[in-house]
Amino acid sequence: MRLFAAVLPPQPVLDELALTVEELRAMPGADRLRWTGRPGWHYTLAFMGEVDEELLPGLEERLARGARRTEPFPLRVHGGGRFGRRALWAGAAGGLDDMRLLAERTDAAARHAGVPMDEHRRYQAHLTLARSRTDADLRPYVVELERFKSHRWEVRELTLIRSNLPTSGEPGDRPRYETVATWPLGTGRAG
Repeated sequence: MRLFAAVLPPQPVLDELALTVEELRAMPGADRLRWTGRPGWHYTLAFMGEVDEELLPGLEERLARGARRTEPFPLRVHGGGRFGRRALWAGAAGGLDDMRLLAERTDAAARHAGVPMDEHRRYQAHLTLARSRTDADLRPYVVELERFKSHRWEVRELTLIRSNLPTSGEPGDRPRYETVATWPLGTGRAG
């Protein structure tokens, strides 16, 4: 199964973001981008890729431990950026150090559970909004996103998500996401 660990913004924050995305989609050239939908709006902490089902119990145990050791923290969707000329994203503000720590703990949990992980990179909190198959000038969208700031919320849980890739081959078909498990933050010894 294809898995990743994530922080999910609450519905009211997604509603705020949806209004801004609607404005972005009305901008010139936006029709050439592949826009993600609400089900894909999350902050990935650790992408694990294909995970053997036999590793799942150990992975869940380690993710639960990492969640317990991380206190809840404030967050908001804020601003945005791009990865090169192919991916547009919304950023985050607030407890970014706590979010990085949670990302490091989820990455370590996966490694210790036997999940082969890609090379470790410094965590960049981002929520992907759009992608392009070819190089695109994403700067106007980033400029518009700079003004965006959602309401603040308290991140209180870690979520393990299964990503089911599209199989229809139809244009616009998107991955489907299923919550595998969630764990509350901060119910154990921090550190």
